[in-house]
Amino acid sequence: MSGQERVRAILESRLVQRAVILVIVVNAITIGCETSAYLMQRAGGLLHAIDRVALAVFTVELAARLYAYRRAFFKDPWNWFDAIIVVVALIPASGPTSVLRALRILRALRLVSAVPSMRRVVGALLAAVPGMASIIGLLVLMIYIAAVIATKLFGDIVPERFDELPRSLFTLFQIMTGDDWGNVAQEVMEEKPWAWLFFIVYILMSTFVALNLFIAVVVNAMNEEGEAPPELESVKQELAAVNAKLDQLLVRERQEELHPAADR
Repeated sequence: MSGQERVRAILESRLVQRAVILVIVVNAITIGCETSAYLMQRAGGLLHAIDRVALAVFTVELAARLYAYRRAFFKDPWNWFDAIIVVVALIPASGPTSVLRALRILRALRLVSAVPSMRRVVGALLAAVPGMASIIGLLVLMIYIAAVIATKLFGDIVPERFDELPRSLFTLFQIMTGDDWGNVAQEVMEEKPWAWLFFIVYILMSTFVALNLFIAVVVNAMNEEGEAPPELESVKQELAAVNAKLDQLLVRERQEELHPAADR
């Protein structure tokens, strides 16, 4: 076994993979703890030491993967993802690049590439992007049409919310999220009692219909990307065995029907 194959076997072992996941989780926790002034006063040195050790582990692990897979390393988008995160972490966070200290928490995203189930979920979401883009376009069109109507109908009544198109767009986006939409509707209904019809139709179309469309597209993509569960595979095997036994019984019955006819 060559050196590359040995390193590859080590990297693909469950022990190493679980160790990397543990380091990612611990590092994410320590970075979060660094936001506490209380913890930094009492254990700041320890937190910084853990952060440096975690970064060293990530760097060594990335270098080992580069050595083990060589050109194949760059064919996997998840490897690029990990490499970018590690390289950003290695840039000195001082002077003009001090803002990069806030980006250290991005190391927690390595958990996505380290856990296969998370990779499948992200892959399904990326596969659903084309369908989601169409739904987003439809949703934007609906909000734009509703904003124009609301500006024309309610601009004089509640100018602080619907006097111009940009303000109406923001208000309708706020209503779409369910934030304070009842008070907005009440303000308009004081002058136009029938305005509840506009708001209810808008909420039903923009929130419930669009949200269900998003969920449907994502679930469909996950079904296409996902693998069949072990229980389903066992059921398929049992059905195949039952079909094989039924075929054998049918063959025997045909043979028994043919033999008496031949004896006669």
